[in-house]
Amino acid sequence: MDKLVIEGGISLKGTVTVSGAKNSVLPLLAACLLTNERCRIKNVPNLRDVNTMIKILRSLGAQAEFSNGEVTVEAKSLKSHTADYKLVSTMRASFCVLGPLLGRLRKAKVSLPGGCIIGLRPVDLHLKGIMALGAKVEVQGGYIVVEAKELRGASMYLGGGFGSSVLATDNVMMAAVLAKGKTVIESAACEPEVVDLANFLNKMGAKIKGHGTPCIEIEGVRHLHGTDYHVIPDRIEAGTLVLAAAITQGDCVIKGAFKEHLGALLDKLNESGVKIEDADGGLRIKPRKTLKPVNFTTLPYPGFPTDMQAQVMSLMSVTPGISVITEKIYPDRFMHVAELHRMGANIMREGPHAIISGKKSLSGAPVMASDLRASAALVLASLVAKGRSEVSRIYHLDRGYENLELKFQKLGARIWREKE
Repeated sequence: MDKLVIEGGISLKGTVTVSGAKNSVLPLLAACLLTNERCRIKNVPNLRDVNTMIKILRSLGAQAEFSNGEVTVEAKSLKSHTADYKLVSTMRASFCVLGPLLGRLRKAKVSLPGGCIIGLRPVDLHLKGIMALGAKVEVQGGYIVVEAKELRGASMYLGGGFGSSVLATDNVMMAAVLAKGKTVIESAACEPEVVDLANFLNKMGAKIKGHGTPCIEIEGVRHLHGTDYHVIPDRIEAGTLVLAAAITQGDCVIKGAFKEHLGALLDKLNESGVKIEDADGGLRIKPRKTLKPVNFTTLPYPGFPTDMQAQVMSLMSVTPGISVITEKIYPDRFMHVAELHRMGANIMREGPHAIISGKKSLSGAPVMASDLRASAALVLASLVAKGRSEVSRIYHLDRGYENLELKFQKLGARIWREKE
């Protein structure tokens, strides 16, 4: 098991490029199951989650090869409709094979998913949409078993208690592209990764419109064909790199950081006083010694992303004044608070609220990552902390960030990987 060792206190400087979006790549790989022709996906990050999804595709009978940032998938014939617990339990996004398996084979058996421990994340919206298309659903021994003689388009509302669901929208969209007739998804997720999937499916021959809005319309087609596709940059990695420059008072160009994908985050950083300029193919973050605290609430896109909550908390921990963060997507997503306390942060938790009293500095300490985005938050805090920090359990980090320590090294950070 690896850990990251970080000697803080260095202002980051230079240029770095954002990798492809993990949360786009995973459903795109699953969507390759919808055709028996070859698909080639470019700009794919080399991550644990990506390699897990490739293993799942192979276990189902597809041929899948990953080399030099490209994945080639050919699912001429599928030998199984079962996504095994041993693989699905390690990564929640793997549940998105449910829709394409049902669309292609009219049956699927997928283990209930796992992933980061950040609170309850039910699959009820997935099943609501699948049943609306005419599938029968059962739970058997920890597996979701779905079957349909035929799938028919339907109108459905996929809003939940915490808003829309990206994976549920993905699953229903992938099942509906091969259904008979028209499907309308109300309260669909609007995230750029959903748009990316819809664009990929349309390039395969699907008929989808309205993606990027709360109402997606899908006209079913008889079959899909193979295609080549280039994945969008990862907006969460982009935001994390932007925050790394801000928290260290650095001067960095983040290529692949797109304003249109980062609106809510950039708005709060502007409010705080972070200096952000357009740069060729991305954004430039310039040093600003004095920042102001901000309050925000996580919401479905285009609201403030829950996947950036922990990282901004690190920035607010060294921003003088009182900040209040309200987590409305996953109210229990505060596992990083206790570890930030170990570094000297002053944070009080009150239900779904975190109240941060910013300090001038943090101190290096050994800390332990609990989930993917908490890992990133602890790395950001370590970059600015006085002294040496060690971030353990970074296998979480490796699930969602490609060579993050190498990117920080390129910007001048003293950060390296060691065996625990």
